[in-house]
Order: sequence, then C-alpha cells, then structure tokens
Amino acid sequence: MLESIQLEANVAFPTVAHAELQASAQPSISVKRRQSILFVTSEIADYIKAGGLGEVSAALPRALRHHYDVRILIPGYRQVLSQIGPVEEIGRLPASFGIPACGLGRGTTQDGLTVYVLLCPELYDRDGSPYVDGFGVDWSDNDIRFARLGLAAADIACGNGDHLWRADLLHLNDWPSGLASAYLVWRGQHIPTILTIHNLAYQGNFDRSRLSHLGIPDAAFQINGVEFYGKLSFLKAGIYYSSHITTVSSTYAHEITRPEFGCGLDGLLRTCAEQGRLDGIINGIDESWDPSTDPYLVSPFSAENCRGKRANANNVRQNFGLALSNGPLFAVVSRLVHQKGVDLAISAAETIVSQGGQIAVIGQGEPRFENELQALAHRHPGSVGVKIGYDEGDARRMYAGSDFLLMPSRFEPCGLSQMYAQRFGSLPIAHRTGGLADTIEDGVNGFLFGEPSLNRFKDAIKRGLDTFRSRPRLTAMRRAAMQRPHGWDRSASRYQEVYQRACQTALA
Repeated sequence: MLESIQLEANVAFPTVAHAELQASAQPSISVKRRQSILFVTSEIADYIKAGGLGEVSAALPRALRHHYDVRILIPGYRQVLSQIGPVEEIGRLPASFGIPACGLGRGTTQDGLTVYVLLCPELYDRDGSPYVDGFGVDWSDNDIRFARLGLAAADIACGNGDHLWRADLLHLNDWPSGLASAYLVWRGQHIPTILTIHNLAYQGNFDRSRLSHLGIPDAAFQINGVEFYGKLSFLKAGIYYSSHITTVSSTYAHEITRPEFGCGLDGLLRTCAEQGRLDGIINGIDESWDPSTDPYLVSPFSAENCRGKRANANNVRQNFGLALSNGPLFAVVSRLVHQKGVDLAISAAETIVSQGGQIAVIGQGEPRFENELQALAHRHPGSVGVKIGYDEGDARRMYAGSDFLLMPSRFEPCGLSQMYAQRFGSLPIAHRTGGLADTIEDGVNGFLFGEPSLNRFKDAIKRGLDTFRSRPRLTAMRRAAMQRPHGWDRSASRYQEVYQRACQTALA
C-alpha cells in the first residue's frame, strides 16, 4: 500500500533545461537577477480568508520579497476583485479539457506586492467562502475551480500568461494548488515546486470519473500518482509530484508520518521524509500583533507594563455580558469543530466557573457546538458569554484582555491563536501536539497537557488557576510569553534554505 511508494527518478526534481532557458532569455547585465517565486494560494488575508492559510499567504510573501521577486496567484473571487483595486488583464489562458479559459489579471497590494488574479466569473464570482457556499456545502465544481488554479500556475511558470515574467520556483499551498506540480511534470517542464501542507485533513478528493475533465492522464491514476483509495486526490498529487514538501511545524512534520495523524498519506510522507524531502517550518505572526500599538485595543500595554490588560478585560466582560470581576478570564477564539476540542472546553467550563473564572467564546462551526455553547451561557449568566460568528476587533481584545486561552485541539498543524495570545499576554492552555508543542514551553509561557482527555485538560487548567493566584509567577509567565520571538524572519530564512536546496538539486 502507501508504505511501498517509490518516487520515479524523472519526477522528483526538475532539470537544468528551464534554468538555461531563463538565463538565455535575460539581458546581459552585471546585476544578478533575483530569483522569481510564484506563491500559489486559494486565500489571502488582504482580501479573503477562511483560516490560517489566508494569514500565511499574506505574511510569508512579504517576509520573502526582500530576497526574491515574489508574486502571488489567487482566483478572482468576488471579494478579491472588489478590494484589490485596478486589475489589468495581461493575458488569456486557454481552455483545456473540461477546464474553461480565463483571463489573467495583474494588480498590486497596498504595499506593492504583485498579485495575479484569475478572471473567470463562471468559477469564482460567487458569494460564500473560497470552498463552500453560504450553507457550508462544498461547491460542486471545486475540482474544476482549483484545477484551473493549478493549471494557471503551471502556465505562468512556463512564461505563458505574463510573457514578461516566469517563475524559477512555484510555492504551492494545500490541496487547491496541488495539481500545479503534476501538470508541470506531465508536460515535461521540471520547474522546482514546493508544496506546503497547512492541514493534511483537507485533501481535495474527487471521483475518478473526473480525470478526463481535468486533463489527468489515465496512467497517473495509480498508487505512484494521484490515486488515493479509489479517489483522485489533489493533495496526494501535490505531495507525489512536488520537489519538496513543507508543513507548518516540526512536530506536525513528524506526526503526519504516523498513521494516527497521517490521514492515509503517512506512507507517502514517510518516504518523503526518508528522502530528505519533508521539512517542518513553524509559521510566524505579522507585526500588527503588537499590544502597544494595536488600534483595536481599548488600552495599550507592553511586556514591561501590563496594566492596560485590565481595561481590555473589562471591555470583553461588557461586550460578552459577563459580570465585573477580579477573577481569571478565559478566552476561546476558534472554529467550533471537533478538531479544536470544543467539546473538551465545554466540559471543562464547570471547573472554571466553580473556581471563580469566566469564559468568553467567539467562533462559528458545527451547529451542535454552537447550540451547546449557547446553552452553557444560558446556564451560567454573567460567567460565560458566547458570540457566534467572528469579529476581528472582538478577537483581538479577547486576546488582550484574557488571562488564559483555551486551545485543547486534538491536532493542530501550527496554530496561530496561541501565538496571538502569547503576544498579548494571555497564557495558552493547550494539548501538546503539532505547532502547539513547538511554540509553548510548559510552565514558562503557557501550559501543555499530554493527551486530549478531559482529565488531563482540567489538570492543566488547575495549574493555570494556581498561577493566577500567584501574582509574581503570573507576571513572569506573561512577560516570557510576550517576549517570545513571534515574527516571520526565522521562518523566512528556513524557506530560503528549502528553495535553495530545490533549485540546486534541479541544476545537479
């Protein structure tokens, strides 16, 4: 089965031909040309986001642009086109198989990043998120929508679309862009490709009957290709055909090579790891997460002077219908789904309330968890407050005002919430998994528990409550959390190393 997968030699890495072609196409000048990176994503926080991928897609290209000519490719969703400003159509990408033709637009972010936008209203001009409609149901043509993205990435990398620019390397993100590396290989264009897995649980699996519509060769529908338990998998294709794989924390990179976290792809990922093609690189958070300057906060503060936290805590209590209190304030800022351990947080609420604590919850997700949380708030008026939905200002003030962030995720590839909380002096209480294990030092800048069970979670909460009662210890932990390095510089350096290895292998 998957454990026996062996990569084909002519698939794993690109050849020198593309590099020679690019070199010959450049003018003869003494200034060394910066490498060109096409960052392919299905969401970006500047315009549209459904989760952490949107935040990473906004921050990482900006962290890399001092070293590379980085450009972003994203579908032309309604939300993108309404916010990006002027978009110049610079080319047309032809229809292929069942994938419609589209225009290629070029715009810029407010700070000057080039963004390529796929202009195809029949696929992208819709309400809803990038992946689901307003009722949370997957778009029925998601295979075509994101095959269009992957094929466009391959075209642009080859110099089609924008005839003045081509990519030295593609940086792909999650299943929506996974087919890009495969399209390049099937064309014999071995341009280096990096695939970052942000969450292995989302794989883009479709019926095998869709192969011909997507231009996938029948010969590729096998274990050494795109086949995944009888289905076509965009993520499997991206993992198999890409030059290198990264994921968003060192611990998660190890976890996904084991059956309990590998989502059926652990065998392939073990092969990647054994070949030195799998790295874990922790995400950072952007510079806007600064409690001394954040415009959403009602009172600024810093690691040296945290007095402003009280004003933010009182604001949260008022907005969430909680009583004024000198007790500990716990926050939950999360998608309300099973992965996030929301059921554990609900079950632990009685312990928190009985010890004089309060809980503020913001998020949306599975209706059963939304209903259970609202019932919990009804049972504990003044102690539990719940808002279904999401508001950026509310979330930031919750991080700033809370003493603790509850994050009992069953698995967490990286997690950003714990870093937001730490930066704002709120101590995360989290399961020791994925990026949580990599960013939280137990008893120093947060609290970790070893298995996702209610008893272990409650033990960690009790340790937090004991710390709250010791003001010197609480102050020391807050300061350690706020002073932990949270930025993108270290992560960007790691990505540079991966890019260099992939390109050097291509030239070998």
